Amino acid sequence: MSVTASSANALPPIDTRYARIIAIALPVLLANLAMPLQSVIDTAIVGNMNDTAKLAGMGLAIQLLSLLLVSFNFLQYASSGLSAQALGQLDIASKDENTLDYHPITPLLSILQRALLLATAIGLVLLLAKPWLIDFGLQALSANPESGRAAKTYLDVRFWGVIAELMNFAFIGWFAGQGKTRYMLYQQGFIAVLNIVLTLFFVFGLQMELVGVALGTTIAFWSGVLLALWLSCRHLKISWRTLFCADRQHFTKDKMLRLFSLNKDIFIRTLILTLSFAWITRLSAQSGDVILAANAILLQVLSISAFALDGVAVSAETLSGQAAGRRDWASFRVVIKRTGVVSYTLAILLSAVWWLAMPIYLPFMTNIEAVFRLADQYHWYAVLLPLVGVGAYWLDGIFFGLTAGKVIRNAALILAAVFFPLSWLLYQQWDMTGIWLSVWSLLLLRLIILIGFLYRAHQTGDYEKLQIDA
Repeated sequence: MSVTASSANALPPIDTRYARIIAIALPVLLANLAMPLQSVIDTAIVGNMNDTAKLAGMGLAIQLLSLLLVSFNFLQYASSGLSAQALGQLDIASKDENTLDYHPITPLLSILQRALLLATAIGLVLLLAKPWLIDFGLQALSANPESGRAAKTYLDVRFWGVIAELMNFAFIGWFAGQGKTRYMLYQQGFIAVLNIVLTLFFVFGLQMELVGVALGTTIAFWSGVLLALWLSCRHLKISWRTLFCADRQHFTKDKMLRLFSLNKDIFIRTLILTLSFAWITRLSAQSGDVILAANAILLQVLSISAFALDGVAVSAETLSGQAAGRRDWASFRVVIKRTGVVSYTLAILLSAVWWLAMPIYLPFMTNIEAVFRLADQYHWYAVLLPLVGVGAYWLDGIFFGLTAGKVIRNAALILAAVFFPLSWLLYQQWDMTGIWLSVWSLLLLRLIILIGFLYRAHQTGDYEKLQIDA
């Protein structure tokens, strides 16, 4: 089925009002904040065990998990972009009286099924390779003996939840691409609350320490998968049996290759970003456990802020994806402008909140005096992170909505060529300050490179060339 401008014009216009952008973003923001909240609570519990090595090990473990799992969060972005475009195309199909085989459930269900199948396969490989991945990963991050042992204790348990965490990426993207952000809120809120309750019980009730922290998170993610499956059935109005019955025609070579092509490009992009943050963690680890522990606390600010800003990025992705599905480029340009305004407004608010909250946040996160003093000395770098990083997250949403895989990949390759030598020079020159300038440069370089690609498309007016499947 071809999507033409004339058929798009016959449809009601895409709602690009600020109210609509915020309506999509707000539940995502709340749902996303539930995710880093788990990490903050876990880090705070360990940070108050009065053991620098355990806190440093927790930072190493979280970074290694991020390197492994976030490298595969293309499951989220691909599911989101493809389901958003499917909605735009289904709008047209529903208006086309010549489309005899139109059924609104089929394409959306098949997108979810393919993503969950891929998540399961990747998760099984990671689980089977667990011993080698943990040992090699901790060596690559320059773990000290004591912090390395603490990280391994935590990771040995958390790895049993990797399949659930990867499936979680697929569900988040699938719900977000359809604008069903309240389902995201239900799922992520449930995982966060259950994780906190279980972790507190295991750590303080059963005295399980790091094992209890990891076990609470693992059980919470598997429980979240069950809830997401139920929500999917409710959303599509289908039975559990239908959810697990796949039609072979939706798993053809062409369909799987298209998904793989997009996933491959996003995988390269995400791998480069996670390697960049792993590099920053390695620099911290080389500087000692106190610096590693302090940065683990301060970088939670980036994690929380990024998840909050991603709420508006999902709005940008959803609306730009729908506009791209219709080839409605006038609405696409409005989406860029208005989501940008909302993104930067939110970033200003976040930095203001962190400025006010920092005197409370740091004592809550650790009772280790040396770690507290160092984190307090560098907290301004963390406070300004939302303003420094907002542009990168906003434009990510625009390009993911376009499913512009090649642009996303090429931008990441350019980033890698510039960032790693620049970061090394900054670290050699200014040590701890150089580490934080590296974090800032990583975010700003992403913005500058993506702006260049978007400006070129604006100049030519040919946005379709950015897409994988125009």
